[in-house]
Amino acid sequence: MQSFAYKVKSELCRAPVQRLCCARAEAYGVLLFCNTFTPREVRIITENPEFAARLPRLFSRAFSLKFDRLPEDDGSHGKLVFQITDRAKLERIISQFGYDAGQALALHVNFGMLEDDCCRTSFLRGAFLSGGSVTDPEKRYHLELATSHIQASREVSALLTEMGFLPRTVMRGGNSVIYFKQSEHIEDMLTTIGAPAAAVEIMAAKVDKMIRNGANRAMNCDMANVNKALEAAREQQEAIEGLRSDGGLERLPDKLRQTAELRLQYPELSLTQLAELCDPPVSKSCINHRMRKIMEIAREKQ
Repeated sequence: MQSFAYKVKSELCRAPVQRLCCARAEAYGVLLFCNTFTPREVRIITENPEFAARLPRLFSRAFSLKFDRLPEDDGSHGKLVFQITDRAKLERIISQFGYDAGQALALHVNFGMLEDDCCRTSFLRGAFLSGGSVTDPEKRYHLELATSHIQASREVSALLTEMGFLPRTVMRGGNSVIYFKQSEHIEDMLTTIGAPAAAVEIMAAKVDKMIRNGANRAMNCDMANVNKALEAAREQQEAIEGLRSDGGLERLPDKLRQTAELRLQYPELSLTQLAELCDPPVSKSCINHRMRKIMEIAREKQ
């Protein structure tokens, strides 16, 4: 069975690879959040075949180059590995983002490539496809973007804040993790990067939870009322038994005696049901008044 995160990434991959600026922005997000991005190697590992099918088209459009290693050369079944080790290709990619290929690569976000809203959206889509995950909303709400490039992660967090999101960050196992835990933020994020169907699925799951929680609260309330009624009926029965044991039951007025005898005969019934059995039937408030009077008499006899 496909996970929710798998379905989200598959939906994102249906976005066309068209404008050159957006293709480069998406590839930029992929590289900053992939497994390895250094002057010596690019390595992208995924288990999503639709993302795997998208990567060659994306890099061809963004950089006019092909991967040096493709999944079919890897021999593995679950993880699909893409790799670039050719020095000229790596220099082309690195210089495209404004870095100096001849110096140590301290990755940061070149915001000059993300001036347009479409490019920002593409960049975040690439970051999620490469280093993102989202939990099944039936279980809990959690979306995250993880990368080993700490400075770049800080700048992506600042970018998200500027776009109106409220990201949180944490260090985990040497990676910097940007995350969201509120369903509304996750819905907005997924809608922004191109997965509105997944956002709707989260909304539907949230509504289902609210309905189930409401039903559970109602059931718990009903059970509490039932238990309360049963406890009251037990106390009434014990009081009436006490009256009968010392002959007090026979001395009660006719209406009270009828009510007391009905309670002894039907200990499981509610006052409303007892009221219907009276001859003639009476209201709930009437039988409640009679039962309080019986209880008062029983207490005085103690």
